[in-house]
Amino acid sequence: MSTSLPQAITPVSSRVMNLSHLLTESARRHSDETGFVWGDRTWSWAEMEARSAAFAAALSDRFGLGKGDRLLVQSANNNQMFEAMFACWRIGAIWVPANFRQSPDELAYLAESSGAKGMLCGAEFPGHAAACKRLRFTIGIGEGLGDSYETLVAEYRGQTQTAVAVDRDDPCWFFFTSGTTGRPKAAVLTHGQLAFVVTNHLCDLMPGTGPEDASIVVAPLSHGAGIHQLAQVAHGAKTILPAGAKFDPDEIWGLVAKWNVSNLFTVPTIVKLLVEHPSVHQHDHSSLRYMIYAGAPMYRADQVRALQVLGPKLVQYFGLGEVTGNITVLPPAHHSADDAAMRIGSCGFARTGMQVQIQDSEGREVAPGETGEIAVIGPAVFVGYFNNPEANAKSFRNGWFLTGDLGHMDAQGFVYLTGRASDMYISGGSNIYPREIEEKILQHPAVSEAAVLGIPDPVWGEIGVAVCVARTDASITAEGLQEWLDGRLARYKMPRHAVFWEEIPKSAYGKITKKMIREQLIARGSLPEPAPAQ
Repeated sequence: MSTSLPQAITPVSSRVMNLSHLLTESARRHSDETGFVWGDRTWSWAEMEARSAAFAAALSDRFGLGKGDRLLVQSANNNQMFEAMFACWRIGAIWVPANFRQSPDELAYLAESSGAKGMLCGAEFPGHAAACKRLRFTIGIGEGLGDSYETLVAEYRGQTQTAVAVDRDDPCWFFFTSGTTGRPKAAVLTHGQLAFVVTNHLCDLMPGTGPEDASIVVAPLSHGAGIHQLAQVAHGAKTILPAGAKFDPDEIWGLVAKWNVSNLFTVPTIVKLLVEHPSVHQHDHSSLRYMIYAGAPMYRADQVRALQVLGPKLVQYFGLGEVTGNITVLPPAHHSADDAAMRIGSCGFARTGMQVQIQDSEGREVAPGETGEIAVIGPAVFVGYFNNPEANAKSFRNGWFLTGDLGHMDAQGFVYLTGRASDMYISGGSNIYPREIEEKILQHPAVSEAAVLGIPDPVWGEIGVAVCVARTDASITAEGLQEWLDGRLARYKMPRHAVFWEEIPKSAYGKITKKMIREQLIARGSLPEPAPAQ
């Protein structure tokens, strides 16, 4: 029996909801309720909607920004930045947030490569604004830098600005990669794709989230935290922004208690700082249901500590910016401090609506337990890099997005990360995966943090260098660590050199970045002498 259709079916419409409608809907349903908190100040949902609509009118009327135009953003976390995101989408413009800790020259590159027409800039970044002087306009958050955001909002308050019609693949966000191996690339996120991501976050990461809930921001809104807070807006959960620009665990836990915070999103290093700080025991955090971490796997020793302090509240997900955090999830039920009850090293199973494979270099799916590259397909995958056909050609194969991460999958579909393909090194002809060595080093009671990377060597090709941080009041030497590892690791996996630093450099998002560590090793003159030729 034939199942073919008698004629081709052409989609009638690809139109989707404009993402700005998420704020509009929450303002409609929860008008006078608190939607946003920053320090001692609060804004109702209705106020956030009105301010966002006013800024959208200003962008359109004063600056001529419209559908497809890009607005570059250089700002630390604040309410204006959050409002402006929805304002951009309302007029069909594209949100282009930068890592605010980048240099003026780095920002100038983003301005040029994104094709931005204008810029929203915090007044504390005059040098960054000056570096982007070729842009048509600058709007300042604070005084003394271009047109004032607050003045524009006051002037256009009350003006109607209907959300423009958008299609599923209309761009709404240029999500810049971290640029750890070169220049940052703009991953193009769309209205339809992000609507799926928001739905999936609420389904897989924090089910049951609603208007009675609150989420605290402990990372820059320019990247993953911004996506996370978008999901809060979708279900009317308030966003809490700490008053201080500097990360302060005591302030975070105090706000968790004050606002009955139910979820937060961060990276493993920040989870570690939060649960190891004495203030965690001085504030009530019983309202917290989901401590969501991503960006890197959490070392087992840190997982156990967090579970012992917080209880069964950890949620891990694996997902690059290009897939907007939507590859795998490991929910609370699959976290345990008991090694026998835990799939140690797993980042979880495929997210709802997504398909994950481990592939070899030819694109074939490998057998369970075999290492390969993690590939993914599904509605959360971005549409490609902006104006970068070479990167697009390298990143997609037979419709699959290639993550650049290595790992394996067990027979039940749980994924285990081995590390970035770029992190693997070859020593004496053997592939070395730093992740395994780092996990072993962190079992030493005196070691708090560790990173292992390969460096060139004339004899072995590459050798491993371990950069470590000792726990407070602990005493350990590089020689002592080597002796401790002997017998716990295969000889060929042993780092040939180890150093101890007071801290390991991290990115603006709190992630340990091998590129930064390598640069510091060179700058400090900490690289070992090459092995003598034999």
